[in-house]
Amino acid sequence: MSFPGPSAPSPQPPVPPTRAPLKALIPLFGSTMVFACLDTTAKAMSYHLPVIEVSWFRYVINLLMAMAVLNPLSSPGAWRFERPGLQIFRALLLTIMTLANFSALHYLQVAEVTSIGFLSPMVITLLSVIFLHEKIGIRRVGAIAVGFLGVLLITQPGFGTFHPAMLLALTSMMSGAVYNLVTRHLATRVNPGSLVISLAAVPSLLLIPPLLFVWQTPSSPLVWAGLIFMGAAGGFGHFLVMTAHRFATAATLAPYGYVQLIWTVVSGYLVFSDVPSIWTLVGAGVVVASGLYLFHRERVVHAREMAAATRS
Repeated sequence: MSFPGPSAPSPQPPVPPTRAPLKALIPLFGSTMVFACLDTTAKAMSYHLPVIEVSWFRYVINLLMAMAVLNPLSSPGAWRFERPGLQIFRALLLTIMTLANFSALHYLQVAEVTSIGFLSPMVITLLSVIFLHEKIGIRRVGAIAVGFLGVLLITQPGFGTFHPAMLLALTSMMSGAVYNLVTRHLATRVNPGSLVISLAAVPSLLLIPPLLFVWQTPSSPLVWAGLIFMGAAGGFGHFLVMTAHRFATAATLAPYGYVQLIWTVVSGYLVFSDVPSIWTLVGAGVVVASGLYLFHRERVVHAREMAAATRS
């Protein structure tokens, strides 16, 4: 699953955000389709195998792909484990995010989980204020509050439609938000290849002990194909995101990530005949609108800062 917001873009010069070029939008839209298919496949696999095993396969296959591309001979820098404490913490966050996300998908519609995940950019902004001491204005605070209201419309706590698995989706979203902040910190301090290797290797190792207690041998070629697809989709999706960031800034691309909601609705209907409730659609619309307004305000503030820096 991928949320609009900073993932692991390479450092970019401080230029004002502009309209995203087509060569950036094509891989970005491709990544939203890939991530939607990944979540849909994960939901399907969770009906055949334990979630821990599904998650383990997702990272092991991703690790094998990363090792093939970033082998020690061609990319020795990728195998230097710099800032090990933060890298392990980052990988642990992603492991929690994946386990919670796949567990939520077992019980909820893909569109519901994705909609809750779209609150992540607002949580990232809030955490940036708390831990990075960044300043935000009353308008962005309002956008964050409205975004939380949208999630309340989706989850409807206190009403009969609330499902406990929505807490898992919220856990996944929160873990992803902290993961993005840690990634932002490491992106300019650690070899990008090292970030890729550690992100696949650490979850693969962490999940082995619990996996021993729940292991079930995949029962059919179709299940094996689904597991392999998940690992490949995870790696390919992030590759497309990084490709998009080569041609446009993260702030420019972030709003387009909400297209993923369309694909999750389509894939959920085609594979599971899921039709989102009116509250899910309304709540998702509120979250998306809040996120888009938040990105707009960040662009306005960034433009003002650039203008002030130019005058000085």
